[in-house]
Amino acid sequence: MSGDARFFREAQGVYLVTVRLTPKGGRDAIDGVAPDAEGRPQLLARVSAIPEDGRANAALVLLVAKAVGLPKSRVAIVAGQTSRVKTLRLEGGGEALRARLEALEIEPR
Repeated sequence: MSGDARFFREAQGVYLVTVRLTPKGGRDAIDGVAPDAEGRPQLLARVSAIPEDGRANAALVLLVAKAVGLPKSRVAIVAGQTSRVKTLRLEGGGEALRARLEALEIEPR
């Protein structure tokens, strides 16, 4: 992906990440980046947790935190709590975090 066509953006020192979550996905994994129906890129993630009582959301936060090397306290869902498409807020990490996010576009984990 190039230019502004990214699944993340920086805003006031934090990164906002668009994620499409698949709960009950059999395993916890990041499957790369793909466009939605309107062509906007989103990070594809799956978790084995069920979407009840916030379990899938908690598993997503932990998965993304591990993938980018942040403590889970620095990752929060800020939009889409009950939707498959969510916006995550990642705090801290600066340019190193940006590099780890860019790596997710190329190498699924």
